[in-house]
Amino acid sequence: MRILLLHSDFIEYQPISKEIQTAEDLPSKSKKKIDEVIVAFIAVEKDDDESIIADVCKELKTYSEIIKCDNLLIYPYAHLSSDLATHIKAQTLLVLIEKQTGDLFKNVNRAPFGWTKSFNIKVKGHPLAENAKTVRKKNGNNTESTSESMALKSEDVLKSIWYVLEPGGNLIPINDYKFEKESLFKKLVDNELYKKRTVVEIPPHVRLMKRLAIADYEPSSDGGNMRYYPKGRLMKSLIETYVTRMIHDYGGIEVETPVMYDSNHPSIQSYFNRFPARQYNIQSDNKQLFLRFAACFGQFLMAKDFQISYKQLPLKLYELTRYSFRREKSGELVGLRRLRAFSMPDCHAFCKDIDQAKEEFVKRFELSLNVIEGLGISSSDDIDMVFRFTTDFYEKNKEFIRTFATRIKKPILVEMWKERFFYFIVKWEFNFVDNLGKAAALSTDQIDVENGERYKIEFVDSDGTKKYPIILHNSPSGAIERVIYALLEKTARDSNMGKIQALPLWLSHTQIRIIPVASKHLEFSEKILVELDKNNIRTDIDDREFSVAKKIREAESEWIHFIIVIGDKEVDDGKEFVVRERLAKSQYSTSLANLIKRIKSEISDKPYLPLNLPVYLSKRPIIMV
Repeated sequence: MRILLLHSDFIEYQPISKEIQTAEDLPSKSKKKIDEVIVAFIAVEKDDDESIIADVCKELKTYSEIIKCDNLLIYPYAHLSSDLATHIKAQTLLVLIEKQTGDLFKNVNRAPFGWTKSFNIKVKGHPLAENAKTVRKKNGNNTESTSESMALKSEDVLKSIWYVLEPGGNLIPINDYKFEKESLFKKLVDNELYKKRTVVEIPPHVRLMKRLAIADYEPSSDGGNMRYYPKGRLMKSLIETYVTRMIHDYGGIEVETPVMYDSNHPSIQSYFNRFPARQYNIQSDNKQLFLRFAACFGQFLMAKDFQISYKQLPLKLYELTRYSFRREKSGELVGLRRLRAFSMPDCHAFCKDIDQAKEEFVKRFELSLNVIEGLGISSSDDIDMVFRFTTDFYEKNKEFIRTFATRIKKPILVEMWKERFFYFIVKWEFNFVDNLGKAAALSTDQIDVENGERYKIEFVDSDGTKKYPIILHNSPSGAIERVIYALLEKTARDSNMGKIQALPLWLSHTQIRIIPVASKHLEFSEKILVELDKNNIRTDIDDREFSVAKKIREAESEWIHFIIVIGDKEVDDGKEFVVRERLAKSQYSTSLANLIKRIKSEISDKPYLPLNLPVYLSKRPIIMV
């Protein structure tokens, strides 16, 4: 069944003549005008039957709730399809839709079937005023809707007003702002205004993720689903552990929820149309399911079943979703920047009211700054900020908005909407701009004013009444994979500026490599390794039959921070040895105790995980990339 939905100021139509002999009998051919109405132009197709009627009615009701219009006109319109059902079947199904929507809408009308009609219509000018749907049978009585999120469609036509918010708090129209031509901020602005997300050139991080054996494409999977080699898996685990620990310290309560949900669940179906994402659909038994694209569904359904008092707010639920799934466009998929399967730390805070939500919004902003800096991404040099809000929110909260500009001490790109099209009233993002000038969002937070009521999440207020909370959506780091992308792109930028490429020491797979000159030095090398391992410093031994020079070159190419060469002198002395420190471009003698102290001082506040490859390089497989 093909459906074209038009949110209209009015429609006026008049039957002219019969198109078929079985056309409905009419008491009159007079004009009929309906104001403030959803006009549903519908074409019934050959394979349609009664089993899809309930889903068609749900689609119509969902659309009406989103645009807040309770009048419906069902209008037979064969021109939407070339694979039409018989006249009798089509009329029967349209009558069923009319009957079943009668309890869902305030007013339901149906234009006569089988007549040529003239009509005048005035469609409203907002982004969601026009919406196309296709609802089909699938596997017997199951139906499949091929529609996209209406919020996603609205992004393409959304009318925004753009500004730059200066650190001092001045809001300047985008056309009046004086940009530094080649600045990363200017590139971010170009990305946001022109939305050129398709990739035509391979970014540097793709070459680096392969050369360093971190990750690669998996040809046998869907695009945007990557494979991670041992070094990449360890790096991901360390980042996940760090972000999770920071959220625990903030007060996040960790939970776990399913990765798939019923597409026809009323709250989920409605929310889906308010969230700009494309989803994977799967069939299971008699259910049409989709893979989650965020942790919102599970956490909201969980919170709905809690007994919550105002004294427990803000309540902070946290999940590291491994994985979330979004069917991003194939032309936008490249390396680790934009994926279809990704790990997202997702923390929701359920707040008493807008004042508490704003207070928590500031706390989570600080949390996100600390997380980003801790990951090795500079808030001053590597990221730029985007603020999005409605005009109404800005007019009521100017000073609140200005505090963020003062805190970040950089110009902020502002997108302002005259009307609210999504479930949130305000949202900020930290964006990283890569070496091709493409922007990708990392940390983000939103103030959501819809989903408390949509999911019937309630708390008991101080006066004993039940109320719906305001919900904040925060990922203090953004997707874990995107953090790795940003770190690799940052190293490529450093290289272009003449700096040495390196990952943060705590994220380096091997922090110290021991190179024995000959096999007779292996036993002493192992003693050093044991001591370093006791102090949670990831160390390996290059015991292969290569020259020392070749082993050093390979360690350098793997970006290993510290290299120790063990020969006769080191074994005889037993106390000091020569360390090659890659970033400092230095070589010096030191004791093992001093080296341990030096390294632990740098990584003491970061998580530790042991090596996930054999300690001896001769025992490792060669990863061909």
